[in-house]
Amino acid sequence: MNGVAETAEARLKRLRMRSMRRGMKEMDLILDGFAAGRLASMDAGELDLYDALLSENDQDIYQWVTGQAAAPRRYGALIGRIADHAHRR
Repeated sequence: MNGVAETAEARLKRLRMRSMRRGMKEMDLILDGFAAGRLASMDAGELDLYDALLSENDQDIYQWVTGQAAAPRRYGALIGRIADHAHRR
């Protein structure tokens, strides 16, 4: 980013766009809903973890969120929050 720090607003906007433009329609819906409802209340560390999660394969994330496969330990709590949010919709 040419040495320019990303503003908090730009970061949220970038993460929101990455959440809704996935490779799987199911993940578009799940992650966009989560991002819309939760990103603004997350702290910097949580946003870092969410940013890292968005780099994972959609099929893997989908299996983690739906309980078809165990999520890596580092994502466990975050995946739980995403799954809870998806089930409430």
